[in-house]
Amino acid sequence: MSTPTAPPSEAPTAYQPYVPPHMAMSEFTLRAVLLGLVMTVVLGAANAYLGLRAGVTIAATYPAAVISMAILRLFRGSILEENMARTVGSIGESVAAGAIFTIPAFVIAGVWDRSFDFGTAYWKSTAMMAVGGTLGILFVTLLRRVMVEDKELPYPESVAAAEIHKAGQRGAQAAKILFYNMGIGSVVYLLGQFNLFSASRDFVVHIGQLGRSALRLGTGQNAPILGVGGLTRFDLPAVSPAYLGVGYIIGPRLAALNFSGGVVAWGLLVPLLIYFLGPQLQAYLPPGSPAEASWGGMANNVWRFIVRPIAVGGMMVGAGYTLFRMRKSLVLGMRRAVSDLKKSGHQAVATNRTERDLGAKTVFAGLAATFLCMVALYYYFSGTLSGGLVAAIVMIVLGFFFAAVSGNLVGLIGSSNNPVSGLTLSTLIIAALLMVSIGVSGPSGVAAVLGVAAVVCVSSAVAGEMLQDLKVGHILGGTPRSMQLGDFLGIAAASALLYFPLLVLHRGNINAGGIGFGDRALSAPQAGLMAMLSQGIVGGDMAWPLVVVGIFMGFALIMVQVRSPMLFAVGMYLPLETTFAIFMGGVFRWMTDALRDRRGFNDAQKARVENAGVLTASGLIAGEALMGLVIATFRFFEWPVPRILDQPPLFLGLLFLVGLAALMIKLPLANAGRPDEPAPPTAIM
Repeated sequence: MSTPTAPPSEAPTAYQPYVPPHMAMSEFTLRAVLLGLVMTVVLGAANAYLGLRAGVTIAATYPAAVISMAILRLFRGSILEENMARTVGSIGESVAAGAIFTIPAFVIAGVWDRSFDFGTAYWKSTAMMAVGGTLGILFVTLLRRVMVEDKELPYPESVAAAEIHKAGQRGAQAAKILFYNMGIGSVVYLLGQFNLFSASRDFVVHIGQLGRSALRLGTGQNAPILGVGGLTRFDLPAVSPAYLGVGYIIGPRLAALNFSGGVVAWGLLVPLLIYFLGPQLQAYLPPGSPAEASWGGMANNVWRFIVRPIAVGGMMVGAGYTLFRMRKSLVLGMRRAVSDLKKSGHQAVATNRTERDLGAKTVFAGLAATFLCMVALYYYFSGTLSGGLVAAIVMIVLGFFFAAVSGNLVGLIGSSNNPVSGLTLSTLIIAALLMVSIGVSGPSGVAAVLGVAAVVCVSSAVAGEMLQDLKVGHILGGTPRSMQLGDFLGIAAASALLYFPLLVLHRGNINAGGIGFGDRALSAPQAGLMAMLSQGIVGGDMAWPLVVVGIFMGFALIMVQVRSPMLFAVGMYLPLETTFAIFMGGVFRWMTDALRDRRGFNDAQKARVENAGVLTASGLIAGEALMGLVIATFRFFEWPVPRILDQPPLFLGLLFLVGLAALMIKLPLANAGRPDEPAPPTAIM
């Protein structure tokens, strides 16, 4: 894909957006902003749910585009109002992504009380989200002109979102598919919670006979004997519309890679460790770990306390490798950031509506005020003024460059593939080493490091998402200044309210018998990684031998040319039922593509199948996520969740899984249309 360009005979400045600059059209209206604010909270909360459970988030640009178009058409809203509502509505997803990668780490690391109560956690969480989001917008305002108008950056997801707004009749069909599948995802998840079917099943699997099976090494009676018995726990794929939808969107190759990490964890490491440690296992686990007598409980302890630290080492190498592969883009983004910063003070105020940004004086005044807020925030965390200043300086410098880098990567590969966690990990390590060098240690040092990581993570995620939305506005003819102001409102709403879905999910999990953040059902893998690294570097509390094993594993994966070592390591970190379900979603995508190709569809039909498939998956994800928050709310208030069956038979879960497979395969194929229909301007993915 490429951005619209001017005809060869015209100067580059002759580019004309969909709505010409001279055309007066309603844009920054109350209904558009209010709709955007509702979507930013709802889609942000849904992504928080998905990220804490599956370790991934989905881009909110497409659902926000479809929803804004469907609702505003009822009120005969303009295309620029739709653009405004989508811009405000999608920014909450980026705030949620930054929040779930870091804020639960404060609880996992023990810096905050596990109750995560309102009195101690709300204002800190809100302050970090608000500061990070504000910085992201201010940084992007300085970068917009150069990066949005750069013809070398295709912005594939921006072009797709713009075409959703422009494609009138197709947009109505897209809304129907999205809302239809949101309903199905909600109902299926709700029935699973009511225990009509088992959403997940696990079994203890014996590999040989523990303590009896043996292999003779060599010949003769005196040859040494190696015991080969072991056991592990095997999980069936979770009957989860959200997990299946994630697998469908990322595709069969990445879904299989994610699942392979789980296979190695549960099929190789857990049985080996149980065999070698056996009855002495409890002595090797951290003090206070559950002393479960069952073999299934022992397998879970081995995975949680031994295998997951190995996965952390792999995630570290995977994040670093992701940044290394993008080193040219990173350097280019930093150069553009410096160049645009020099230019910003010399730009005249634009008279053209489509070129009008917030003024440079306003931006720099905002940066100065935000910097002072950061110093105060980090002084509170670290307990020393020097620690607060160091943390604030590190954040403002790295935050600006990573905002440029994030925007550049979004321009190349879209916000769905933006490695925000890798950028945050780099910041965390640098901040941790600096804290140690100035003598800040213990819980206060860990808190300061996590605070820096949280702000940079939110800032980078917001910068990438906002540049993507500004590119959509550039194509459609939106006013940058209005979009920037709208995003400030979106950041304020998301920062003020996203603590509550995090609280509901955390406390709801505890009330259901879990431990909250870090539990099997609320894994929060990125936050777990941030907590372990900050504790290890600043607090000196990390299982370094296990992490080093994972680091070597990560290098081995790179040497055998694994496409994404990070995804493999995340697969080791997540429960097997989660990665198995994601894998099944990838299989459904593979089956859909195979049937599409076998039927000989032309390019136009293939594009419609792809669009319908991604919207189907997105609807299932959003439906479960929203209903999951409803169920978590019931558990938060300790309201009873009704149970239809005490022991639902296995075949009922398999029946629902088959039904979801049929939906995800047949519905996209049914929307292929006739061969003579014109193609949609672009596929969503």
